[in-house]
Amino acid sequence: MTRADLVSLTPDALAALANRGLVKRAAKDLDAGNGPEITVSPDGTVEGTYPDGAATSLPAGAGLDAATCSCAATGTCRHQICLVLAYQRHADGEPAPEPAVDWSPGAFDDDALVRVLGQRAVSAARRTFRAGYSAVVRRPTADDPVPEVELSACTVRFLVPSELGYVHTDAAAVLRGEVAVLAVWAFRAADERGLTGDEVRLDVGGGPGRAGGGDGLDAALELADQVLLDGAAHAGPVLVAALGSAAADLAARGLHWPAAALTDLAAQLTAHHDRRADHDPRRIAELLAEVHARHRASLPVPDGVEGRRSQVLGTDEAAETPLRRVRLAGLGCRVAGTGDTRTADVYFAHTGTGIVLVLKRRWDVPDETRLTGADLAGRRILGASLRALAAGNVVSETATRTAGRVVRVAAGRVARTTVTPLGDAWEALPARLLVRDYAAEGRALDALPPRLVRPRVEAELVRVVEIAEVRDVGYRPGAQRLEARVADGAGATAVVSADYGPHRPAALDALAEALSAGPRLVAGAVRRDRGGLVIDPFAVKTPDGVVVPDLEPGDGTAALGGPAGDDPDPLGHVLDEALDACAEAAHRGLAHMTPGPRDRIARAGRDLERAGLRAAAGTLAAFADALTGDDPRRAARAWATACVRLITTAELR
Repeated sequence: MTRADLVSLTPDALAALANRGLVKRAAKDLDAGNGPEITVSPDGTVEGTYPDGAATSLPAGAGLDAATCSCAATGTCRHQICLVLAYQRHADGEPAPEPAVDWSPGAFDDDALVRVLGQRAVSAARRTFRAGYSAVVRRPTADDPVPEVELSACTVRFLVPSELGYVHTDAAAVLRGEVAVLAVWAFRAADERGLTGDEVRLDVGGGPGRAGGGDGLDAALELADQVLLDGAAHAGPVLVAALGSAAADLAARGLHWPAAALTDLAAQLTAHHDRRADHDPRRIAELLAEVHARHRASLPVPDGVEGRRSQVLGTDEAAETPLRRVRLAGLGCRVAGTGDTRTADVYFAHTGTGIVLVLKRRWDVPDETRLTGADLAGRRILGASLRALAAGNVVSETATRTAGRVVRVAAGRVARTTVTPLGDAWEALPARLLVRDYAAEGRALDALPPRLVRPRVEAELVRVVEIAEVRDVGYRPGAQRLEARVADGAGATAVVSADYGPHRPAALDALAEALSAGPRLVAGAVRRDRGGLVIDPFAVKTPDGVVVPDLEPGDGTAALGGPAGDDPDPLGHVLDEALDACAEAAHRGLAHMTPGPRDRIARAGRDLERAGLRAAAGTLAAFADALTGDDPRRAARAWATACVRLITTAELR
């Protein structure tokens, strides 16, 4: 009989189960005539004997984890990989199986899960199932025939059709069985609910009403309303401490997203109290609106309507998951900070799962010291410079991934992390990270839920965008912004837009030079704006290599291109005015409103009406009306309704 599982293993699948270097070495051994002598037992076990005396066995129905070898290597060895490749050549005369795109891992029953993955894994998964968890199920397609499930802190891929022994995950080996079971159950739930799309998001397990008011959300909403009614300008340390305590309570209950919103709100109030530059009234308004939006989206839904409460509130799984040996491709860096701190967010594409992770670092700035991105570029992180990390390949065996997609490396074990040049890693990224069709990416962004209720994950919209042509580059002096119009192979255009930052003074100069050098790819955060695609760049790949603008040296005095043409945005102007009016109300406090701010709100509503945004205008009018009454709770709810509508409208315009 032919072992279809071994024949179905592609070089990419073998590289995922072992590593690419091992696959290449095994192929070289085979080509050099050092392959094994193969025998196949009646039960399907494939055995190989090598000229060097090593004896290797691949049992049927168990995957490479059950493979054995007499050599001294631990884990998967080159003899095992070489035996797979040799068997594939041995079976070359047999008809090769076609890639299966019509199968679902949900077809595995629990008996099969116990038999292959073990009772302990199934029991551990049942505890998570009872609490409930969120998942993104990606079904096999002709372009990507590998079914995949993205859990909150890891990704699971089923590399061989109808075989549980070839499940690959970036979670550590000790968690492999548990997350594989959770992934199977996610597919099963999607199958049972008739969710047949190529990519579906759903909640799995849990009980009805588990996100009700008894889980601390009502208390969080009361605190948010207290900030709104009293005003950020009047919030004292007692209220800030209460927000921190409520955030800790929500996090302990597994509701990570509203907990993070309260934590950020407390930080903003502290920044206002300390008169720090990172205080932003608009940000406070967004955080208050987010608490309301997540509370409303978590309410029970009618029977038959697919709810996604765990995606709105955060997963009930562990906040951190240790990862197995991972390979990460650097996508650049963003340098920011305040007067006394600097931060660097380094973005990495996890090449095996198609997601982006963030490594965060923070430094205190000594008094009267000017610390820029160029100064930070040489700082050592994980045994390499920040510049090398941001534009290199990182292989680590000590990484952990949080539910928010922040990656950390265990202290004191950096010797097991290596950094090498980037090479062509960007070109080999999965299709959902490598954007070649701007119009298709725009449609994908349009299909996302509103930002206020999406999972709070870092680098959610970071992509690598292919550039066929740079059509023009211009600088807007008033906004201190560099903009370039780029096109894809089909002629669709996008805008590369970067703002000046005092802690990265040479970034715009370096970006302009990179854009004039015939760039092939740009890595950055994408968003929709006025119906088009906008890219905030973190790194640019030119024929001469990768440029990370935030880390480039210079004082920002180079002459940039001529000013970009006027681009009036009346719709954006009226939305900004309305949002600023709501932010002023939250800053002053609804209980402390004076005629001036109330008139500003009414005027903003009339401007929205004239601009054709009648629904948004209606919510602002309702808010203005509520301010004239004597019910502060009604006013708070009306403010939240208006602000949520305005933020979502601005995001989708």
